[in-house]
Amino acid sequence: MIQNSAINGLRVAVTGGTSGLGLALVRQLTQDGARVAFVARSAGDVEQVTTETGAIGIVGDVSRKHDIYPTALQITGNLGGLDVLINNASSLGPTPLVPLADTDCEDLEEALAVNVVGPFRLTKALLGALAAAAREGRGGTVVNISSDAAVNAYPGWGAYGASKAALRHMTAIWDEEVSDAGIRFLSVDPGDMDTPLHALADPDADPSTLKRPADSAAEVIEAFLAVRPINDAIEQAVSA
Repeated sequence: MIQNSAINGLRVAVTGGTSGLGLALVRQLTQDGARVAFVARSAGDVEQVTTETGAIGIVGDVSRKHDIYPTALQITGNLGGLDVLINNASSLGPTPLVPLADTDCEDLEEALAVNVVGPFRLTKALLGALAAAAREGRGGTVVNISSDAAVNAYPGWGAYGASKAALRHMTAIWDEEVSDAGIRFLSVDPGDMDTPLHALADPDADPSTLKRPADSAAEVIEAFLAVRPINDAIEQAVSA
């Protein structure tokens, strides 16, 4: 069960925040009192989710190099810093899914740009803010959304699986390298969910066999709360 008091006042950024797991995270976090900024490509969708949740919507594409620093500045500027970054935006690569031998190089590049290079660039741009949060006793946490395709070789899922495998290993390296700064990195597999992305990958899947995004969102939140320091810094900041 999520402890609302542990979420209240957290400064959280979520990429891919207008659909599927990302939208469920934005809804749950804002409901429990977090200060949330989310990023997505469609201005119309961003406006709709902003109106619904009260979160701060940012129009940006994490796969585009020139979008990264403006996005990072808007995140920290609007939130006054950052405690948690959730790299959730994902690309399947080619759709419908095809074997690697039939995958165009451009489709592989897209999967890598969204699923690996984008999170890498955004994390680098926000690392200073996360380190500052850790020094202030608020903790600094990065959650990279992975998949079982990162560890299992599923035919047809080559571009997606290879990119998620790279993200998963990169997460482990980041965690080793910045642990002295008090920043934690987590790779979380949310499971097969009933989302537009999954429907695009597997149109014949029975939605009743898939997890609800809200349930996966709760698990992701529990995972990062479990590694965060227990202190009163956030509560004091909120009540000040």
